[in-house]
Parts: sequence; structure tokens; C-alpha cells
Amino acid sequence: MSSPPPGPLLLALHSSSDTLGVAVQRLAPEPEAPLLAAFPLGRGLSNQLLTCIESVLPASEWPRLARLAVATGPGGFTGTRLTIVVARTLAQQLGLPLDGISSFRLMARRLHRQGVAPAVGPFWLVQDLPRHGQVAGLYAADPEALGGIAEALPPRLYRQPHDLEAAALQAGAEAAPRFVAAPELPQDAAELLAFGQDAARRRLSAPWAPVLPLYPTSPVGAGV
Repeated sequence: MSSPPPGPLLLALHSSSDTLGVAVQRLAPEPEAPLLAAFPLGRGLSNQLLTCIESVLPASEWPRLARLAVATGPGGFTGTRLTIVVARTLAQQLGLPLDGISSFRLMARRLHRQGVAPAVGPFWLVQDLPRHGQVAGLYAADPEALGGIAEALPPRLYRQPHDLEAAALQAGAEAAPRFVAAPELPQDAAELLAFGQDAARRRLSAPWAPVLPLYPTSPVGAGV
């Protein structure tokens, strides 16, 4: 792994799937290529999270951090929660802004940049959850929105197909194309860096306290 670049740093953490994504980049108007790493940890995340982060950015370099970004899910209960706790703790202790971005919005930006999602008009990202329903979010390219992608409807659980159809009809997006929501790491961690860089350019405040995990289903099974 290369050494982190000189200057103030932006750290991005993504654990909304079985793979942890860690990304570091100099916080600048025209940043260099980022340091990216992916760790397929599965259930081992709780024991190896800090070790993996330090393999990309040693703890001795953490005082150089100027901003943080974290994926807020939807994702697994334990992995998403632990990484957000680490990000919130760093932001609080170091006095840094923390940008929380949904993992679906990161995928939407990647698909738009790759030319998979439409350049104009809304599109859905949908993830099937066996025995629960579908998690879906509605997105559209928007140069005025953070990261160039607007989250018209944030990801949430639709327990029955007709629930999603009703939401699409209400949003006027019943004809919008639908894509499978499938995280890709470390690519989506790089998208997270892009959101953090854009937030810094816009000088957006980003307090750590409101950054909370998004769960497709409640840990106690009540749903959302």
C-alpha cells in the first residue's frame, strides 16, 4: 500500500456489504488518485475493522484528517453500525465534519458515471430481501445536488410489490428504469470520496451526531 499523500486528508469508510471499503485522498480542489482498498471480511469485520483502516491510513496519520465520509447503508446491522460508530468517534474526537451518504446513492452515482443509468430522468435501485420484500430508492442526475446525484426517495423497505408500485406512481416514476442495487468495493468507496470532496468544496457543515445507520429491517423485526 502506498503512503498517504501530503496535506489534509479525506477518509471514506464503506461497510454496507460483506466487504469493507477504505479510501483515502488528499482534500483539495483537484485531488490526486485515491488510495483504495477492499477487505472481504464478512463476519470478521468487528475484529479487524481498525486493523484494516490502519493498513491504509496508520493511526499516526489520523491527526492529518480534515474530513470524513461514511456509507450509512442500507446494509447489514453489525457491519454498518460498527463502521459508523468508528467514523462518528473520529469526527467527535478530532473535531471533523462527517458526511453520511447512503450506499444506494453511491451505487447510483457509479452507475450514472458508467453510463448504465440514464443521463436524464429518474431511475430506481432495487434490492430483493427474501422473506422481507424489496429495498428501493429513487435517483436522478442533478448537477446542483451533492455529488451530482439527487436522492428523490431514500432507500426504504417495501414489503409488498404493490407498495413499491404505489410509491412509484406517487413520485411520477412508474416508468423509470430499475437496476439491481449491488455494491462494488472499493469502487463505491471512491464514490464516497467524491461526495466528501464536493461537500468540502461547497463548505457544507457536517456534524457527526445526525449520521446514523439505515436498516432495511429493524433489528427487532419491526421493519421500516
